[in-house]
Amino acid sequence: MTLPLPLRNRLAELILDAFHDPRAREGLEAMTTVCADSGAFEHGRALPEAFPSDLFERRAGALTIKSGFGPHQAELCERAGRAWRLLRGRPLDLRDAPLDAALDGAAALFDAGLYFEVHELLEPYWIRADGSAREALQGLIQVAVGFHHLTGGNVSGARALLHDGCAKLIGRRLEGADLDGFAAEARRCLERIAPLGAAAAALFDWTAVPRFPVAARYGSSASAD
Repeated sequence: MTLPLPLRNRLAELILDAFHDPRAREGLEAMTTVCADSGAFEHGRALPEAFPSDLFERRAGALTIKSGFGPHQAELCERAGRAWRLLRGRPLDLRDAPLDAALDGAAALFDAGLYFEVHELLEPYWIRADGSAREALQGLIQVAVGFHHLTGGNVSGARALLHDGCAKLIGRRLEGADLDGFAAEARRCLERIAPLGAAAAALFDWTAVPRFPVAARYGSSASAD
């Protein structure tokens, strides 16, 4: 099941803020706590400032997701939990982190299957970039969005974005990482998706998704032009 846009975007906002804002990190932690125990903030226990109160409501003293979002509670909580596990021990980044730090964050999100958040994290850097770096960032974003589409069952969108993203990454480097290996592995995923048809999201072997390219994995001799 795909999260409706208000839930998807609100959670992504909280996750990205939690990379650099300790208050957002507290809010994300509290959200995962409430997901596990709706009564965790009973008896006057205060919610953190950044808790996404707009997504929850109190019923008989317990916090539950708003009734209109009820069918999506399991997915919302599962995604929040994944994000919290990757962030809880991570040092805080600068608010406007340099590109190498942003790519490290994107790697953590991508490897956790939080593909939409990769797009949201890298898009501002793509907007400001030019030349080879801009092309490489667009390719990474398109691959991430391709896998995001696949998780939601949009197979045609997944195939189109993976195809275009891989094409932009071939022969490129970015912040010391050679993107060829990642592009080749992502292209092999595309080849596996094609014959699966409309059921690709359920039938695809998600362990085949490559890890995000960072210098330590894909070479470290030169940065992008």
